Amino acid sequence: MTSRHPANHTDVSLGFDSRPPLIKSVSSAALIKHYIRHPMHKLESKSDIVRGLNPAWYTVTMGTGSVGILIHNFPYQWSPLRYIGMAIALFNLFLFLVISVLFVIRLVKYRDFYDILMSPQLSMPLGALPMGLSTLISSLVIMLARYDLHWVPTLALVLWCIDVALSVLSSMIIPFTVFSHQKHTLETMSATLLLPVVPNIVAATAGAIVASAYTGNTATVIILISYVLWGMGMGIAMMLVTAYLIRLTMFKLPPKESMASMLIPLGPLGQSSYGIQQLGVQALRVFPSEFPQIEYLGNMLYGIGFFFGLLLWALASWWLTLGIYSAIYTRVRGPVPFNLGWWALIFPVSTFVSSSNSLWGITKFTFFRVLAAALIVSLFLLWLFVLLRTIWYAWSGELFKPDNVDRLVTLENKSSSPSTSACTPVNSRDASVIV
Repeated sequence: MTSRHPANHTDVSLGFDSRPPLIKSVSSAALIKHYIRHPMHKLESKSDIVRGLNPAWYTVTMGTGSVGILIHNFPYQWSPLRYIGMAIALFNLFLFLVISVLFVIRLVKYRDFYDILMSPQLSMPLGALPMGLSTLISSLVIMLARYDLHWVPTLALVLWCIDVALSVLSSMIIPFTVFSHQKHTLETMSATLLLPVVPNIVAATAGAIVASAYTGNTATVIILISYVLWGMGMGIAMMLVTAYLIRLTMFKLPPKESMASMLIPLGPLGQSSYGIQQLGVQALRVFPSEFPQIEYLGNMLYGIGFFFGLLLWALASWWLTLGIYSAIYTRVRGPVPFNLGWWALIFPVSTFVSSSNSLWGITKFTFFRVLAAALIVSLFLLWLFVLLRTIWYAWSGELFKPDNVDRLVTLENKSSSPSTSACTPVNSRDASVIV
């Protein structure tokens, strides 16, 4: 027997249920003043910020970085947009550094990385770290290319190598813990299972962008490694997307707290489309001189990149439509509480927009240009809305409550003990505090 929202659902929403408390006989203006004058008033101590920090915060850098790149590459060129994109990229760099420092402090102070890795909810967003780094690498190359700075290609290559290592580790280690230690069922399956494997696709796309700053053997090696990463990430992602479709068919939509996760499968589809197109562009530029013995290799890969990019774009457009309809359907049936999971609305959609923009660059079809421009404007407004709400709830301390993270770690420790090895996955009321 199935249900629309299983009671033990572990779909995660990358954040915390942060609906503001109902305060009677207090005006909205007074409530706003109280929030502004009392930062972190929902925390017992300011040190709880470190304890309550979890890897899901890296999804903020993923979304922010991708929006900055899209604004910079707006299909209708206007010079102020380039500077706006660069400003967003600098803001994203600041966010990434702050989150990374706080997360390292947390790991050193509490020494619970193993507990995080074993948790079905806390481990999945670890894949957001290399994806956030990929947006910084892409921003570095794309936005500073016109200034001909000699240190940019070297720095981008070093960072990309680090990103590749982190992406491969994410795609190898976390799925193994899923198979060997964590407790999952089809009924409780979450789209966040994609997060540890998508970094390979994102790193492959960043590799194509880094390769554009190089020629000769260096560019060739980067492109070949990127193709390997793309194949690894794309293949696993499609398997998981298929399994998630079966889960949706049998057990229906996820609960409203994690409804934004419905758009997560759009990420690997859109990013795969964008990545294979960019790799084809670089192969056409580099391979004719590097592989003269393989005639027309560059042209063939360029054509394959366009053809498969278009097919994946079509599939991504179907999932985008499904995700938007599902979100509207859920919102009409009742309010959706804010949490960090709302950032799942940003990066996946940005990959589809990047693919559309790339198709316009290849085909010069006006349809793709207009579509990309309209989606970039819409995505920027959505990003601004989610960012402001994130700042609001972070300022109050709601997004840093450590008891939410502690509860999941405690439940996972109990569920992994021999006496409870057959217990069911963590209840959705506990799981929803993360994603």
